[in-house]
Amino acid sequence: MYQTDMYEGMLAETIVHQGHHGEVINAYFARPLGQGPFPGMVVIHHAPGWDEWYREATRKFAHHGYATISPNLYYRAGHGTPEDVAAKVRAAGGVPDDQAVGDVAGAMQYLRALPYSNSRVGVFGTCSGGRHAYLVACRVKGSDAAVDCWGGRVVMAQEDLTPRQPVAPIEYTQDLSCPLLGLFGEEDRNPTPEQVTQHEQELKKHGKIYEFHRYPGAGHGFFYYDRRDYRQAQAVDGWQKIFAFLEKYLSTPAKSA
Repeated sequence: MYQTDMYEGMLAETIVHQGHHGEVINAYFARPLGQGPFPGMVVIHHAPGWDEWYREATRKFAHHGYATISPNLYYRAGHGTPEDVAAKVRAAGGVPDDQAVGDVAGAMQYLRALPYSNSRVGVFGTCSGGRHAYLVACRVKGSDAAVDCWGGRVVMAQEDLTPRQPVAPIEYTQDLSCPLLGLFGEEDRNPTPEQVTQHEQELKKHGKIYEFHRYPGAGHGFFYYDRRDYRQAQAVDGWQKIFAFLEKYLSTPAKSA
């Protein structure tokens, strides 16, 4: 808990790390100063790109005590403004699921190798990043917690599958290996409330540990303060639920006397 006489410090910088198939990609990294040990978070950006909101989110997690990395999943599409790079990726049909999972797995390995890591790592994502967070939680062993904020296309119709997205993430639910937090707006159309319900039913079917919270009056992207869909009250409550969830599953247990 924050106290006014606490020491605070943070390091934040652009780094590189090994991603899918050992390929080097760039990432944004932020951590609290101090010896730790600190839990880790991988912050997975959304379809609008590896943008400023995700830099701020990375520092927000670091401020709350997490060594945090946000990998640039669009690295292979070249560089430029986040909007221009994201447009190229969308035109190509999006990032292949296997590649995104491999890049996030590499970021998780990077965090666990840090000398001040407590060895626990969670994943967080919004929009397509929420979808990727769920894929990672199901397909990468060793995930300790996952936060899916309004991840669309977790539930997919057969006709929506593509060579880059060949399997609907919901099909991997039986392999979910960590607790899951899901935050959704009741006015969202991707995912729809019906798709969220279908996802929840699948989690119950397989006996998974999860929390789903649905917000009245909120649609897609209600955390994004710079967009018209921002909902202040719902966003504040959502962040509180995120940090309570992560504290429960990622913090180092207190040593017994």
